[in-house]
Amino acid sequence: MRGWAVLKDKALLKKERKQRIRKRIRKKIKGTADRPRVFVFKSNRYIYVQAINDLDGTVIASASSLEKDIRESGKSTKNKETCQLVGERLAQRLKEKNITKIVFDRGIYPYHGRIKVLAETLRQHGLSF
Repeated sequence: MRGWAVLKDKALLKKERKQRIRKRIRKKIKGTADRPRVFVFKSNRYIYVQAINDLDGTVIASASSLEKDIRESGKSTKNKETCQLVGERLAQRLKEKNITKIVFDRGIYPYHGRIKVLAETLRQHGLSF
């Protein structure tokens, strides 16, 4: 029974660590209607991206690898190519709303791999940050 308590404590410590990192980043990064914060959440299977206006607490645009046409493309939903498609989709939706400047919030994830590909795709499609 003692082993379960240790595992529970490790999971709790990991969760608290992630919350501290998010809080530290959010102190520095704020999104507005003209320059929204683009937040990235990455699970083991999917990637989700939202453009958020922090002043109102509203989501301006979003895209994810869960969208029907991305899932039906036959590719894996957790590779760099899928992140590129998600980035293109979000850039297109933001351009429709006449937004060209954003604040990129990578969350707790390091800037490499899928996160880096997503950010570079947003830059290639005319968004500056």
